[in-house]
Amino acid sequence: MPKYKVSNNTRLNSFVNHFGKDVFSSDGAVLFCKICEVKVAADKKFTIEQHISRKKHVNGVELKNKNQELSTSKTQRLITEPSKKSSFNYDLCQALLAANIPLQKLQNETFKQFLEKYTNKLIPDESTLRKSYVFQCYQETIDKIRSYVENKKIWVTLDETTDAEGRYVANVVVGTLELNGPGKHFLINTEVLEKVNHSTISKLFDRSLQTIWPNGIKHDHVLLLLSDAAPYMVKAGRAIKVFYSKMEHVTCLAHALHRVAEEIRKNFPKVDQLISNCKKIFLKAPSRVQIFKEIAPNIPLPPQPVLTRWGTWLTAAFYYCEHFGTIKNIIMKLENDATSIEKVIDLITDSELELNLIYIKSNFGSLPNSITKLESSKICLADAILVVEEEKNKIHQARNIVGREIQNKFNNVLEKNSGYKNMQIISKMLEGEEVTTEGLPEDFNIDDITFFKYAPITSVEVERSFSSYKTLLSDNRRSFLFENIKHSLIVQCNTCIV
Repeated sequence: MPKYKVSNNTRLNSFVNHFGKDVFSSDGAVLFCKICEVKVAADKKFTIEQHISRKKHVNGVELKNKNQELSTSKTQRLITEPSKKSSFNYDLCQALLAANIPLQKLQNETFKQFLEKYTNKLIPDESTLRKSYVFQCYQETIDKIRSYVENKKIWVTLDETTDAEGRYVANVVVGTLELNGPGKHFLINTEVLEKVNHSTISKLFDRSLQTIWPNGIKHDHVLLLLSDAAPYMVKAGRAIKVFYSKMEHVTCLAHALHRVAEEIRKNFPKVDQLISNCKKIFLKAPSRVQIFKEIAPNIPLPPQPVLTRWGTWLTAAFYYCEHFGTIKNIIMKLENDATSIEKVIDLITDSELELNLIYIKSNFGSLPNSITKLESSKICLADAILVVEEEKNKIHQARNIVGREIQNKFNNVLEKNSGYKNMQIISKMLEGEEVTTEGLPEDFNIDDITFFKYAPITSVEVERSFSSYKTLLSDNRRSFLFENIKHSLIVQCNTCIV
C-alpha cells in the first residue's frame, strides 16, 4: 500500500494533540510553546521532547500549575498567536532599561525567584529580552516622541564627549517650545563620530531630525539651536542655519559663566594651590580625617571640586574663606609627612592668600548660584536673561586690575554670542517693549516669537544625557555593543514619554 505524505499542518496538530493543547499551539506553520512563549523546532518528535525536558519548560509548567491552584484569574495567559510577543516580557524589559538595571541581573537566581514568586510569571532569560525586546522598547519610545513632537515648534541641543573607550560620542536632545509653560525634552539620538568637526556635527543634526520626522524634516518648526561655544560648533551653527532659516543659534550661557569662573581661578593661583593640595591631604587618609572630625565635628571635610563641573571651584574657595581659621588650626596639628601638607602650611601662613579669599567671595559670591539657576529646566526666558544681566552687573562692581580682567572676560564671552543678543530682543518683545528687530532671522513671523517665552538659553539637558551615558557605561559593562547602548540610553532618558 503506497505511503502518503502528511501535510505540515496535520503533523503539527498531531504534536499538539499528543503533548496537550494547554502546552502547545499551532497556526499550521509553526509549533508554539505556551509555557515558554517561544517557537519550537518540530522537524522530529525528539526535538519537542528535548524542549519539554529543559529546566525552563519544567519550571514554567510548575509555575503554571501553581497559578491555577491559586486562582483562575492568575492563570498564565495562553498564547493563541504564535508570532505575538509577550507583553509581560516587554514591560519587564522596559522597566529594567528605564531604571538602568542590567538585563544580566535576571540571571541572578535569588532575584529571578523573587520576581517569579510575586509576579506569578515565568521570568525570561536576559538574552531573550536583549534579542527580542530591547529594540522594540527603543522603537516604541521613538514612535511616542514622534507623535508628541510631530506638529510642535522645537529647540535642539547637541554636544560631544570622549567616553571611557576613547570614542567620540555625540548626543542630540530636542525640546518642545510651548506657549503656556516649559516644554518636554527628549534624547533622540546618540552616535559615535569618526572625528569631530563642523561637517560631522551638521550631518548629525540632520540625521537626528530625520529620526523624529522620517517623512520629511519640518525645517520651519526648528526655531532654536543650543550648543557650547567651541569654534567647530559655531561654524556648524552657521552651516545649519542655511537650511533652517527660522533657527537662532545660542551658545550656552551656563558655559559662559563657567568660563568666567575659570578666568577667576587663573587669576588666583595661590587659592588654586590651596584647594588642590588640601584635597590631597584628606583623600584616602583616615587618620587625618579622624583628626579633622575631632577638632571640627560640625564642619564638612574640604570639598573636592572637579574643574569641568560648573562653579565647584568657586564653591570650594568660599568654603576656605568661611572656615580659614579652623582649617589652619587643623593643618598645623597634622604631621608634616607629605608634600601637600608642606605646601599648604606655606600657603596658609601667607597673608596674601587671606586677602585673595576675601576678594573672591565678596565680588564673585553669587556666580555659582547663578549657574545653578540657569541649569533649571523650568526657568522662563526673561528670568534666565535677568540672571545673566544681574551677574554681569555684580561682576562689574569688582575693582582693581584683576576685577577688570574678569569683567573683560565676561564682556568678550557675551559679545561673541550673537544668539544671546537676539534672545534679549525677543524677551523684550514678549514683555511688550518696542525694540529693533535687526539681527533676528528674516523668516521669523509674529507667531514664532510667542513660542520663545520658555525657550532655554543653556545646553544643560544634553550634558545631563552624558551623565546618564557614563553611568550606563560603567566599568563592568564595557562589552556593551554601541547599538545596545544607544537603545538602552534613549529608553532610559525618555521615561517621561513612556
